[in-house]
Amino acid sequence: MENKTPRNNQDENGLKKRVIRVGTRKSQLARIQTDSVVEMLRERYLNLHFEIVAMSTTGDKILDTALSKIGEKSLFTKELENALERNEVDLVVHSLKDLPTSLPPGFTIGAICKRENPHDAVVFHPKNYGKTLNSLPEKSVIGTSSLRRAAQLKRRFPQLEFRDIGITRPLEIFLSHEGLRCMKTEKSVSVFLQGALAIEVRARDQEILDMVSALHDVETVLCCIAERAFMRHLEGGCSVPVAVNSMLKDSQLYLTGAVYSLDGSDSLKETMQTDVNYMPQNENGPNDDTQHVGITAKNIPSHAQEAAENLGIEVASLLLSKGAKHILSVARQLNDAR
Repeated sequence: MENKTPRNNQDENGLKKRVIRVGTRKSQLARIQTDSVVEMLRERYLNLHFEIVAMSTTGDKILDTALSKIGEKSLFTKELENALERNEVDLVVHSLKDLPTSLPPGFTIGAICKRENPHDAVVFHPKNYGKTLNSLPEKSVIGTSSLRRAAQLKRRFPQLEFRDIGITRPLEIFLSHEGLRCMKTEKSVSVFLQGALAIEVRARDQEILDMVSALHDVETVLCCIAERAFMRHLEGGCSVPVAVNSMLKDSQLYLTGAVYSLDGSDSLKETMQTDVNYMPQNENGPNDDTQHVGITAKNIPSHAQEAAENLGIEVASLLLSKGAKHILSVARQLNDAR
């Protein structure tokens, strides 16, 4: 476990500030993302001293096996949650995609920061600069450790070949646009295809929960509740090609969900919408600590959160009624056999 001692651990009177320990993975991207969250907290809480504690997770240590083959649902979170449970850290910063839709008892997502660009990105070798996936020579090899990305691209670009690059995850060709932006490599991005940061805390630690809740972005939270509800109802994860995307406009939340066979030849896709009027209303008393797919957001009306969660479940249920269960079952079996 690595400690990073930040600046300014005394207040203007020279008194020692209370220390808040922030857990994170050791990866370059995770550190950059955590630094951005800590900076936002420092700006709001000048009387506190934030100390970053970095550690390696199971997902960081296993580099010779594809993520979809390992079977563990908490590849990038387990060690961080153990530290949180032991009170070695007070909060943990994650990429929301790394958090399972069902958190261990006693934990909750206390804040989800504003999501900038949720799309995937394609990074080309310099020799292919300026090209698109459609203009690449036939049989060109595309690397990704994501079953979902591979299935979507196989369906659209059957002339290309796809290779699992689980053993080279730190240099993965397909990255989130947000990750590329943080790492200042946008110039390498040639095409955008289809990340939010989450702060996990102890559910009973009301003081820390109240503190981080200031970073909640209402629109991002409602989109993420719907997306996580969709994934949970489908039992989606790294081992199956499941895609979901949402958009909030004029109090209408739109959710598109899809499932794919591993080779992309079979797919189901549906879009639904619901009203999530999230402007504060006169509810009976303050919102309680009810979690919606692991998220606690007391500053967002409960009716809006419930509507978002129900939307995710409805889209997933519709896909299941049309045969998604069979597609996903076959995908799991084939993935396990590979």
